[in-house]
Amino acid sequence: MNIAYWNQYIGGRKYYKDVRVSRYMDKEQAIANFFAIGGKRGWYYGNLLWKVRGWMDELVGGPGLRRGRKDEITLQTGDYTDFWRVLAANRQQGVLLLQAEMKVPGEAWLHFEVLGETLVQTAIYVPRGLAGELYWWSVWPFHGFIFPGMLQGIIHYKNDKSRL
Repeated sequence: MNIAYWNQYIGGRKYYKDVRVSRYMDKEQAIANFFAIGGKRGWYYGNLLWKVRGWMDELVGGPGLRRGRKDEITLQTGDYTDFWRVLAANRQQGVLLLQAEMKVPGEAWLHFEVLGETLVQTAIYVPRGLAGELYWWSVWPFHGFIFPGMLQGIIHYKNDKSRL
């Protein structure tokens, strides 16, 4: 995903970008897994931390994780998964773009895309003021283990409906 694509969302504002890339073994399984993210399936890594983040969001009036998902297997544009809204979903192209609806001092997106033999996971955050900057720097250290773990979880999770 290049910056020209992101400009439609960030509009030249200051932003932070966290990109993780990993090779997958099974393209269809990787796509199926990121289209099943959230809800009962969870976030593939650090689910307790995601639950804490959801609880914190509810405390300040956000949706938290209580919404879950409408469908546990797939996502379509306009759907929600926990505190994320689906902005773009194209299973054939292997693309999913989520926008955070959690209460944060800024705007956040999470993007998954299959490119060649790799799965690319990108988090973008556009801070709003000093509070936004402080928020980013307070959560950034967690990205160092949550996002790589989540990416590996997506790649290696075996689809087993009994686990949903």
